[in-house]
Amino acid sequence: MVHWISLKLCTYTAAIWWPESKLQLGSKDHHISKGQLLCFYCKALPLLHPSILSQQVPSEKILRAGKVLRDAILSRAPHMIRDRKYHLKTYRQCCVGTELVDWQMQQSSSVYSRIQAVGMWQVLLEEGVLNHVDQELTFQDKYLFYRFLEDEQEDAPLPTEEETRESDEELQDTLLLLSQVGPDAHMRMVLRKHPGQRAADDLEIIYEELLHIKALSHLSTTVKKELAGVLIFESHAKAGTVLFNQGEEGTSWYIILKGSVNVVIYGKGVVCTLHEGDDFGKLALVNDAPRAASIVLREDNCHFLRVDKEDFNRILRVSYLGKLTWPSSTSAQYTVMSGAPEKILEHFLEMMRLDSHLNESGTVASQGSEQERLDYTLNNKRRVIRLVLQWASVHGDHLQEEDASLAFLEVSACVPNVLFKVYCSDHTYTTIRVTVAASVREVISAVADKLGSAEDLLLVNLSSAGGEKVCAIFQTPLPEQEGPSTGSMGSFELMSSKDLAYQMTVYDWELFHCVHEHELIYHTFGRQNFKKTTANMDLFLRRFNEIQLWVITEICLCAQLSKRVQMLKKFIKIAAHCKEYKNLNSFFAIIMGMSNPAVSRLSQTWEKLPSKFKKFYNEFESLMDPSRNHRAYRLTVAKLDPPIIPFMPLLIKDMTFTHDGNKTFIDSLVNFEKMVRPSKMIYICT
Repeated sequence: MVHWISLKLCTYTAAIWWPESKLQLGSKDHHISKGQLLCFYCKALPLLHPSILSQQVPSEKILRAGKVLRDAILSRAPHMIRDRKYHLKTYRQCCVGTELVDWQMQQSSSVYSRIQAVGMWQVLLEEGVLNHVDQELTFQDKYLFYRFLEDEQEDAPLPTEEETRESDEELQDTLLLLSQVGPDAHMRMVLRKHPGQRAADDLEIIYEELLHIKALSHLSTTVKKELAGVLIFESHAKAGTVLFNQGEEGTSWYIILKGSVNVVIYGKGVVCTLHEGDDFGKLALVNDAPRAASIVLREDNCHFLRVDKEDFNRILRVSYLGKLTWPSSTSAQYTVMSGAPEKILEHFLEMMRLDSHLNESGTVASQGSEQERLDYTLNNKRRVIRLVLQWASVHGDHLQEEDASLAFLEVSACVPNVLFKVYCSDHTYTTIRVTVAASVREVISAVADKLGSAEDLLLVNLSSAGGEKVCAIFQTPLPEQEGPSTGSMGSFELMSSKDLAYQMTVYDWELFHCVHEHELIYHTFGRQNFKKTTANMDLFLRRFNEIQLWVITEICLCAQLSKRVQMLKKFIKIAAHCKEYKNLNSFFAIIMGMSNPAVSRLSQTWEKLPSKFKKFYNEFESLMDPSRNHRAYRLTVAKLDPPIIPFMPLLIKDMTFTHDGNKTFIDSLVNFEKMVRPSKMIYICT
């Protein structure tokens, strides 16, 4: 019996790796040896279903989630679970994949796409709570039959009224849980496919995941896209499993997707521990040397991404040759990596698209009639003009630093002074002649000379609405201030949470809108290198700290326990509305303020907080999870349509990491890709 199970498992494995091979064990045309089957089994073992590998029961949370979903379906749409006949065969108590996806999207607004729903059902499939009738390892949004674990037994009992009521109460929390773990399950599902069977959408999903892995951050976009096509998912269930031993031949490069491993050297023991996002095994492949250490799993259920030696040598052992291959007009599969400034400028001109109303000719200068050559020349000039106009609109201040631009400004400065009327408090006015760029000090000096006044004059800007603004020559610093001693609970509790969140969003948007794209560049590359200011961005970053400290101050200044509980509820509501308004900067500022030790240590206050608000807070706090390079936050942002107010500290971190982790020059050529990455980050936010 044991041998039969092994052969059956090997047959199934061979079908994964070689789908074109038709294995018919026991038949006359069987021509694959047991040794080959064992080889197939060992190579494809990491791709198998986790429940097959570990033989473990489902986790308690996922088992409960499956029961809640089954009970909810039986109470709301009982027709979905029934006996079905297909190709003269009856499948007992089954659901259809497409119907499960449709039902899940109807139950919650947080399920925004069918792909997300597929990932959520894949979580249940991986744990064995939901099974395909033919034991397929992936959940598909197709007319395929799936069966809940409880329906595997004969005459499965229907849920009682009490169980139905509990399932209805837990349904939204269950969907929230699955939506959080679903993306990882969907990723594992895609990675388990044989590299040759991955579709374009699958490769894009893998590529997006690679962007968030620390070990790959220094690699170019082209290399990451190549890796997306060859990476293999590998999982091991038990701590203590040895991936490879010291002295063995290096055959693979590993990246830790989940879990941790110990690096063990003979005679020294454990020398270090590698965690999620780290890689190992590369040195033996680069040097064609034996393994320098043994790798032992430190915990249960570890997941890895594996690159085999052949693919590693083909993709990652390619050095830069100092040459630059530009993309042709017929192919968009090449990416500009590096090049001389002059060549990059030529590339811009070649790729520059003219306005839609201009006829762009693709005729080369050496071919065609005289008129075609003239059109070609004219289009080239138009490209140059178009590029210069875009350059001036984006980097106009840099053009002002050029010698030719400065010469033009000097000519402009020689324009005669203009007449300027200055009104006095007695409704009279005097006329002075000053330059357009005259300072406040120069205007006041000219008026004092004209009026012959020895008094200290003030220049006031009077608006049409009657508002007055004093134009000061310099500002006197504010005296040292002390913090507040009492909170504002009295007036704060009278305000609507939604109105407060709206007004905060309006003000934050004004600040964010004033942040110029260049300020992010100055901050990342070093403002001392540009001698420019980042005042608007500094003000926006200061706003984040103000909101965070405001939350801490208000809660800590509230003396009464009941009032503090009300204050917590108020801030959770405001955070929810900020998230609704896509104001992620204030949303995270409020949540980080509430997670500050000064607030989180108020155990009695948190105990009095209703469970509903605790669930909201835990959900919001989960978005701050820094694991997988803030994957939870990035997935949330990906679901939002612009405009949004991003979490600015994380954006700055990403840009700084890109700048510090990549060389500016490669073999004396400008690293063009390094310059493009920050611009893409800025473009997404703006």
